[in-house]
Amino acid sequence: MNKHKFKRLEAAGWKVGDAADFLQLSDEEVEFIEFKLALANKVKELRKKKGLTQVEVARAMGSSQSRIAKLEAADSSVSTDLMLKSFFLLGATRDDIPGLRTPKTRRHKKTA
Repeated sequence: MNKHKFKRLEAAGWKVGDAADFLQLSDEEVEFIEFKLALANKVKELRKKKGLTQVEVARAMGSSQSRIAKLEAADSSVSTDLMLKSFFLLGATRDDIPGLRTPKTRRHKKTA
């Protein structure tokens, strides 16, 4: 949103923020969600790079295709443990974890 529109909305009494503000998430919760999204995206990218289907990954993990689909969509019902297990199953190492970066979300300072 451009500065002019932002100022206009604030002057009209609107509070401008993002989903984290609306949900009153802490910075730690935002970081966790962004990490989980990055991990899900990387799992999907690794799976496709290896030419595997969700069914093949599911079999290797003793899971189901629908679970892998939820994993790749970062569904809240999928544990971070399962996401990390699939990440490593697809050939990633601990050294790859720092590469899981997402662009920082621009957060507006909360006003008191």
